[in-house]
Amino acid sequence: MALFHVQGLPIGWVAIMLALLASMGGFIFGYDTGQISDILLMDDFLLRFASCTTPGDAMTCTFSTVREGLIVSLLSIGTLVGALIGAPTADYLGRRYAMTVECGIFIIGVIIQISSTNVWQQFAVGRLISGLGVGSLSAAVPMYQAETAPAQIRGTLTATYQLFITFGILVAYCISIGTRNVGASGSWRIVVGIGLLWALILGIGILFMPESPRWLAKQNRLQEAQDSLARTRGIPREEAQDHYIIQREVEEIRSNVEYESKIKAGWIDCFKPKNKTLYRTLLGMTLQSLQQLTGANYFFYYGATVFQAVGLSDSFVTQIILGAVNFFCTFGGMYVMERFGRRMPLILGGIWQSAWLFVFASAGTARDPTTDPALGKLMIISACMFIWGYAMTWAPGVWILIGETFPTSTRAKQGSLSTAANWTWNFLLAFFTPFISKAIQYKYGYVFAACNLTGAVVVYFFLYESSDLSLESVNMMYIDPECKPWTSRKWAPPGFSSRQDLINQSRAAEQHKPLASGALDESRIEKRSSSSAEEV
Repeated sequence: MALFHVQGLPIGWVAIMLALLASMGGFIFGYDTGQISDILLMDDFLLRFASCTTPGDAMTCTFSTVREGLIVSLLSIGTLVGALIGAPTADYLGRRYAMTVECGIFIIGVIIQISSTNVWQQFAVGRLISGLGVGSLSAAVPMYQAETAPAQIRGTLTATYQLFITFGILVAYCISIGTRNVGASGSWRIVVGIGLLWALILGIGILFMPESPRWLAKQNRLQEAQDSLARTRGIPREEAQDHYIIQREVEEIRSNVEYESKIKAGWIDCFKPKNKTLYRTLLGMTLQSLQQLTGANYFFYYGATVFQAVGLSDSFVTQIILGAVNFFCTFGGMYVMERFGRRMPLILGGIWQSAWLFVFASAGTARDPTTDPALGKLMIISACMFIWGYAMTWAPGVWILIGETFPTSTRAKQGSLSTAANWTWNFLLAFFTPFISKAIQYKYGYVFAACNLTGAVVVYFFLYESSDLSLESVNMMYIDPECKPWTSRKWAPPGFSSRQDLINQSRAAEQHKPLASGALDESRIEKRSSSSAEEV
């Protein structure tokens, strides 16, 4: 039975469960991101892996800029490679089995890290291997969620990936502050080792969820695809064969897969202009790059160090504050993305984030924040306000778009390329931030402020509004020559007069009411579809 209805259409509990369970991939991502900031300040970690002028005295231990950058950033190198191999893995094994294998790789990396004794290179290599698993998951999870979630709540369910990233960061901060006084290596080994639990939950649990119906359709397993759709809709299997909504979705998926099967899609096809494939590949890579260039990970990777430099007595607590703001505001982001679409929140978010980064940088450069407590507090407030805007817009929004912007034939590969762009910039920022901060200090915030404004401009001129549409309809919108990014909010699939008409007709169909506008007149659909195909 359906758990509840959205826009008159049924949503099953399986749809919620698969989104939450798959989002454990985001939790693993966030947990690995959040833990390193505090671990770098733990006494035992410093004594084992840093350079100490007085043996046994952690107060005299420091990391060189290169060593600190490598320990933090090698995770990102692994995730970059993982994101690229995530596509063929997910296409070959299926979305669920791919995630299970990727969790196994992550577990191997964690074991290497917690078995490190005094060789920092071993710990860094462990992070590199864990990154392979994290990167592959970051490509597979949003794709699986977008392909499986009902269109009416796809934005919300896909956004749970980002929600769990923020939750993972917050949990890492909380565990770190709880273990920092644990004797010997337990202070950091406990933090890293607990990561095994998260991988086991995802790797085993995802096997009990339905496979992506679009992947199943590509394998000519239409009956299983129908069953998968029925489970997410909360419709009994025996009723699915005669259920209007299920049959409409199955036919839409089947037709799209049949069309795309005639096109052999390899990596090179991601860069072909036809059907705006190249356009969407570059757009996805640009959006993922700009998400990193917002500056969020500047605070997540080096926040403890930054606020310690500001003169705070306990920078661990400040990290928890930032993590909490990030996590709880992401709930608002899920609502914003579902209620207001994709374009407007990203545009306004870019402007908001830029303004507060400008405040952060100006406060840090006006006077020495270590001698002016008021400026230090202003920097913390501006950082929190920046994170608030980021968590409400760019954090969940970009991951939603990566799952729903690309055509089925190249979705996995384009998603991998986009995610790889994210991890490339993640590495560059993680590695070079110590060097840049040392050179220009808090003026670094001005660079991120400019990048946020650039993001708002890119969204306005290039991103199409994909909310409320099926993945197949999103593809039709991008290849419609009459549709422009700034007018895309009003675009609707063939046979519907508007986006709202689509919602109304779907609700009427579910309730078995007459379709007053004739929105599903098949001759109209075929005519418009044919003309669109000829144009492209």
